[in-house]
Amino acid sequence: MKITEVKVYAAKDGGRLKAYATIVFDNIFIVRDLKVIEGQSGHFVSMPSRRRKDGTFRDIVHPLNSEMRKNIEDAVIAEYLRSGEGTLSPAYSEDGE
Repeated sequence: MKITEVKVYAAKDGGRLKAYATIVFDNIFIVRDLKVIEGQSGHFVSMPSRRRKDGTFRDIVHPLNSEMRKNIEDAVIAEYLRSGEGTLSPAYSEDGE
C-alpha cells in the first residue's frame, strides 16, 4: 500500500497543533484528520481519534506496524515542512476541507 497524495492544512489555534493532514493510499482510500503536533523532540503525527465515554481517546484508524506508521509520519511531516510551516493551504475547516 503506497501513499499517493498528502494534503496539509494549517491549524487555526497556533498552539502545539500545527496542522491537519489528509492522506490517500493507492489513489483509492482516503484518511482525514491526521494531526501534525509539535512535540519536545520535533514534530509527530497523531492519528484520527474519538473521545470515549470515559474521557479517553481511541484511534479510529491506525497502521498495524511500525514501518507503515513511519511511512505515514515521514510523508505528512515532509509535506508540512515543504509547505513552509505557515504558508499552508487555507485553514482547515470542520467539514473536512
